[in-house]
Amino acid sequence: MSFLDHLEELRWLLVRSTIAILIGACVAFAFSGFIFDEIIFAPKDGNFITYRIFCELATKYDLDKSFCIKELPFEIQSRSMDGQFSTDIWTSITAGFILAFPFILWEFWKFISPALYAKERKGAAMFIFTTSILFFIGVLFGHYLITPLSLNFLGNYKISDMVKNDIDLDSYLSLVKTTAISCGLVFEMPIIMYFLSKMGLISASFLRTYRRYAYVIILIIAAIVTPPDVVSQMIVTIPLVILYEGSIFIAARMDKKRAKLAKEEANV
Repeated sequence: MSFLDHLEELRWLLVRSTIAILIGACVAFAFSGFIFDEIIFAPKDGNFITYRIFCELATKYDLDKSFCIKELPFEIQSRSMDGQFSTDIWTSITAGFILAFPFILWEFWKFISPALYAKERKGAAMFIFTTSILFFIGVLFGHYLITPLSLNFLGNYKISDMVKNDIDLDSYLSLVKTTAISCGLVFEMPIIMYFLSKMGLISASFLRTYRRYAYVIILIIAAIVTPPDVVSQMIVTIPLVILYEGSIFIAARMDKKRAKLAKEEANV
């Protein structure tokens, strides 16, 4: 196809993806009460499953008991006339994006598939399934682990007893949504590494060389968002380390395939 034809295909990809997001947003809007009460505002409740698990672990192993709480020490408020309505709309759109993510992947795959070999195009179903599963696991990881840890840390952080925490609704939702989406994208690391390695932009040796720096960054992140005990930090650290090691494994396989292909071409 010509350049303009590619642009036309891209335009329709964006149109169809937008429609899918809007359909998902309508479904989410219809269940907005459940989404806000049982999902978004659930981490503010001291009875949230993450707090209960951490509290049980802390009690059992005599660790920091900062998660044995009844309620986080802050209130959520809306300070604009259309604040709650706008929040409902934009939250529904975010939920629509999460729901429509597999369809968006399918559209993206159809767009790039003409540039792939026939053997690679056969892996469409596996690509979409694996990428979607990683994204949803990342979203759950962000919401059920990173978000409550962050809320507990930030909600209890004080510069002075003179300051009372009345958190704006937009600020609270920004943390919840950004954390979930960001973790969903971070969990796509193995897929991203696969394509970067396939294009020759990154190698397993590069990832191994900078492994120690990656581990330090992961440990710093875990130390910031968790209480000062080893168990909590390891719960956050282990999944991220597994993702990084998985990326090295994928890059190593791609390196071997490139080396084998280069050897075959040299023999010819």
